[in-house]
Amino acid sequence: MSEKRIFMDELEHGVRTLVRRDQKIRDLKRAHGIPSFRPHGRYFEILVRSILSQQISGSAAKTIIGSLRAELGNLNDPRLLAALPDEVLRSCGVSSQKLGYLRSLTDHVFDKRLKLRRFSQLPDEEIVAELTDVKGIGLWTAKMFLIFSLGRLDVLAYEDLGVQHGVRIAYGFDDMPTKSEIETLAQENRWEPYRSIACWYMWRAIEKR
Repeated sequence: MSEKRIFMDELEHGVRTLVRRDQKIRDLKRAHGIPSFRPHGRYFEILVRSILSQQISGSAAKTIIGSLRAELGNLNDPRLLAALPDEVLRSCGVSSQKLGYLRSLTDHVFDKRLKLRRFSQLPDEEIVAELTDVKGIGLWTAKMFLIFSLGRLDVLAYEDLGVQHGVRIAYGFDDMPTKSEIETLAQENRWEPYRSIACWYMWRAIEKR
């Protein structure tokens, strides 16, 4: 059986499990279907995009990423980015701070502090530790990477504003829920070991509004 089929079987089993356990997710599943995230191998590119997209608008990030892609041709090859001079990165719109983050990223790849090729075999905690050791990559980025790049199914992204808004809407909180409240909610509704799936439905809850 292929890795893709194995993942899809587990994803679908996770959805069925949550639908049985949680009425709110059951309703959201009827409206939005099966989660769309899938594991892929473009790890380095996603991390580059994450760094470049920080604290700027989506359109500005798209312009910078497009300019960098035009220079490199392939955003998923750390060797190409490492060889690009600082002045070329700046001409693409990369700020001095983010230039430092990109250099930190390539340094971590080349000295093997960031074991991208082994990520599919590493536990979540080790991946988070490696990613957050890179300048410019925090816990939120690491968790999004676990969900949307590696397809890890049990990540509770309580830091994400979308998840917080979704929980508030779906479960009727008066105010934005805290980390502790989201963790308690996840425990009460038995989201484990499929908390990533539950988070995906919380993002969809915002769309339903």
